[in-house]
Amino acid sequence: MNSLTLHAPAKVNLSLRILGKRGDGFHELDTLMVKLPSLADEIQFDTSHEFSFACDDPSVPSDERNLVVKAVRQFQEATGLSASYRISLRKTIPHGAGLGGGSSDAASTLFGLNRLHANPLNDEKIQEIASSLGSDVPFFLLPGAAHCTGRGEKITPAPAPEPFRILLLKPAFGVPTPDAYRRWSQSQEIPGIRYAPQDLGGVQLTNDLERPVFEKHRFLAELKQWLLSRNDIAAALLCGSGSTIFAALKEGADAKQITQAAQCELDPGLWAWSGLTG
Repeated sequence: MNSLTLHAPAKVNLSLRILGKRGDGFHELDTLMVKLPSLADEIQFDTSHEFSFACDDPSVPSDERNLVVKAVRQFQEATGLSASYRISLRKTIPHGAGLGGGSSDAASTLFGLNRLHANPLNDEKIQEIASSLGSDVPFFLLPGAAHCTGRGEKITPAPAPEPFRILLLKPAFGVPTPDAYRRWSQSQEIPGIRYAPQDLGGVQLTNDLERPVFEKHRFLAELKQWLLSRNDIAAALLCGSGSTIFAALKEGADAKQITQAAQCELDPGLWAWSGLTG
């Protein structure tokens, strides 16, 4: 096989509970995640005399800090094989958005390299490598929804909630995930902001990272409340550690009209995407 193209989907956390700080510095999590199949980065593998990596988004590092590059290095170390491919990443998922773009890219890289080399690594080993790259990476190696525990790396397939229409809104700034977790234990709720779980088709939407993220980035709290005030929105929640807010749309809601209103009333630079959950 000389080339391969894969699509690395985004994710949303329908629930994210933090159970406490672990001895290894991470936090104990309990989260339900679903993929967004139609919001995905594209990764192209082409044969070459040596490994190289390029990304079309200049804000994304293309050196050893990138999770794609880290995944390549880990694959080579685990197999002793040379990953002689030119890997090109076309970004669609925003960087620093809480949508798991980097983790999904890493998972697709591991999957792609293993496939291109006739599967030298079994599923258990790939999952082990994925877990070492990041807490969310193993989730993207499995199809469908999943209930994730530990620091997020313990994956249990879950019944997929009924697909629903979703609108994502993100300001120009991102939220560093480590900062959100670091601030969690000392953070306080902002009066007037809804943090309570929201029922959506039997799923309780909740995110414990809203407290630290909203405290530091008040605009995101304002954006959530603005969405919840609308009659065409069934629920709204911070995506992961942010900075994206997602809204579940009621039947007949016009995502384009909602986006235009948000850009007019709150921030003309808001990035938006709408589609179905997987």
